[in-house]
Amino acid sequence: MDGMTQGEQFHMFVDGQHKQAEESREVRDPATGEVIGLAPVGTRSDLDAAVAAAKRAQPGWAQQSDEVRAQACRKLANIIDDHSAELAQLLTKEQGKPLKGIGSEFELGGCSAWLNATAQLALPVEVIQDDDAARVEKRYVPLGVIGSITPWNWPLLIAIWHIAPSIRAGNTVVIKPSPYTTLSTLRMVELLAAALPQGVLNVVADGEGVAEGLTTHKDVDKIIFTGSTETGKKIMVAAAPTLKKLTLEMGGNDAGIVLPDVDPKAVAEGIFWGAFINNGQTCAALKRLYVHDDIYDEICSELAQLAETMPMGPGLDESNVLGPIQNEMQFQKVTRLASSSPTEGGRVITGGAPREGKGFFFPITLIADAREGMACVDEEQFGPLLPIIRFTEVDDAIRQANSLDVDLAASVWSKDIDRALAIAERLVAGTVYINKHGEVAPHIPFGGARYSSMGVEFGIEGLKSCTNIKVYNIAK
Repeated sequence: MDGMTQGEQFHMFVDGQHKQAEESREVRDPATGEVIGLAPVGTRSDLDAAVAAAKRAQPGWAQQSDEVRAQACRKLANIIDDHSAELAQLLTKEQGKPLKGIGSEFELGGCSAWLNATAQLALPVEVIQDDDAARVEKRYVPLGVIGSITPWNWPLLIAIWHIAPSIRAGNTVVIKPSPYTTLSTLRMVELLAAALPQGVLNVVADGEGVAEGLTTHKDVDKIIFTGSTETGKKIMVAAAPTLKKLTLEMGGNDAGIVLPDVDPKAVAEGIFWGAFINNGQTCAALKRLYVHDDIYDEICSELAQLAETMPMGPGLDESNVLGPIQNEMQFQKVTRLASSSPTEGGRVITGGAPREGKGFFFPITLIADAREGMACVDEEQFGPLLPIIRFTEVDDAIRQANSLDVDLAASVWSKDIDRALAIAERLVAGTVYINKHGEVAPHIPFGGARYSSMGVEFGIEGLKSCTNIKVYNIAK
């Protein structure tokens, strides 16, 4: 855009060098509304150039030894560590999350940890048969070019979740970041790509035709996507003509069931952060809380006390623990769900309306007396709002928990682990937590059930998902 002078201009990185854009757009801090930089607007031509570069680079990268690719992951982890202060500052300005606590510095630490953990994984040759007739080996070989589409809630960490196993397995990558968190991803990928062979890692900013081009391109062999279920369905349709492999981590309206034997004060903090980590803007966050009638009022009270004492404000102020909602679209959704709750029979315990002044600030909102059929229960709110549903029969709580079709995670809270496990067996979810909620780790497979996921990430299973199986059947 001619005449723009505010903010630093950021660039795409393709085939080992910066790629200029003909057009830019302003990126604003969700806490203050101030311009923090200018993002390039990508084009289909930019995307085609990135895919071509990745395709050229892939055979040479695949021929590198396993140890070379493992060492590359460790090298990228060191680069993240060396630039974590710069990236964390940019991430906080762009995404809104606090710099400290479970915020931007935490996210950058996760990026480094995931790269190092992925470096330790290996896919050795597996011998299926070795007798007088034949030797049969199973090998895991790269897919080719992987397209990555990332969200705005944990933009850098999720980018690494896509990049690390892809390059570790011998693939090359073209990544398209969310239009809401473009700058921090561009900068991180630039730093990482410059340390890899030319064309192994490329980043193209969002723009007309870019996402569609990535999902339909004949030279892209797989798409890894993190985002909404509706967008995931569109990607699946777009990828069908070229029969791309897919890993889709999508929505999750995750349920937690609290049994009457717990100590409300002892579990309140775990429930609170299970719901409100990253201001509730997390796919696997707790979004529907089912509490037994015997302790319902106590749980509500304990959660309200935590909510009302939790500092919320601009993330660069280190006294704040929670920041703003990241974008206006999500801010408006949370506002709608909160405002409709009282008219549908819910009772606002705390919060309930946007905070006045600059920024997309919405206080932690707890909705008591919620029930199935209410918008705030049936829709994934993805923000600082939690409906709390009363139950008396565990069977009914399980039925309600399983009544929706986006089942990324669930949790059961009880002193009786055996009883909790029995309930966990009946819950539809990719992960069921006992007395905690939302924890992920690089060595633990992560995925969902029904409409929340296709495939899994992390661990050896996630690495295998970035490969094809190739069998060598040798006659003797």
